[in-house]
Amino acid sequence: MGGARGYSLVSGGLDSRLAVCVLRDAGAHVEGICFETPFFGAEKAREAARQLGIKLHVIDFTADEIALLKNPTHGFGGAMNPCIDCHATMIMRAGEMMLENGFDFVATGEVLNQRPMSQNKQSLGVVEKTSGLKGRLVRPLSAKLLEPTIPELEGKLDREKLLDLHGRTRDGQIALAANYGLKDYPSPAGGCRLTEQGFSKRLKDLMDHEGLDDLRLVRLLPVGRRFRLPGGAGLILGRNAEENALLAESAIEGDILLSPPEGVAGPNALLPKGACEADAKMGGEIVLAWSRADDRFAPPSREEYVKYQIVQ
Repeated sequence: MGGARGYSLVSGGLDSRLAVCVLRDAGAHVEGICFETPFFGAEKAREAARQLGIKLHVIDFTADEIALLKNPTHGFGGAMNPCIDCHATMIMRAGEMMLENGFDFVATGEVLNQRPMSQNKQSLGVVEKTSGLKGRLVRPLSAKLLEPTIPELEGKLDREKLLDLHGRTRDGQIALAANYGLKDYPSPAGGCRLTEQGFSKRLKDLMDHEGLDDLRLVRLLPVGRRFRLPGGAGLILGRNAEENALLAESAIEGDILLSPPEGVAGPNALLPKGACEADAKMGGEIVLAWSRADDRFAPPSREEYVKYQIVQ
């Protein structure tokens, strides 16, 4: 018994950490894989890999995520989050590495019915089918409630050491964490901006106007106050010195970078290339309205422009 080699998706949360521990108990050599995009990072996964003492492969998933946002086969969740397609594509990418390196399986930390929409038996089956990894996708925390996988049937992975966790309670995971000596792990929380309503409004606005092909604008989505001006231009208004500097550094030929008058404290604003003259003029007025200009510059009232904000 034993001898399986596999990649386990590591998000940095408790479940993905426990999956690695359980797989090792079942006789497997495990390496971690995590994905990063402008919408979610790899910091927690790196921390988890250090805690577990495993090799971690960090993969740039930006192009895949942009393609899914443009055409999500299974639609979006409660915001602009194509979770089922995203997860299946991640597993497919991990599966490509599995085949390339002669590994036996790909694993995830999913728990059956922990999330009623994305982790019920039907959704887990959709992900397995879409990823093309039928028989090679292991969910060690709920494996005994699912069909045996090929590594289990081949005797490379000890099914008796796999678990039967299910449902939304986390008592089992917390007890397991204590058994494995895992003391420093994050509480369950979303780490993907695509699940956030406010961020999703910004993203949808960018998709509908400039599109998602300019990754510079995609990466700037968390930055600044956002305005969609009457002529169609999207204005990014800095909220602090760090964002003001970032907007100045991000400007390229054809963009319009707006700043307050000399000697006046206030925000920078970026208008991506293609803005009309009327929008550029209004952009300057918005910069002045949010600056600390005095009566010499007759700053307009902010209330005149709030209606153009994408997210209040």
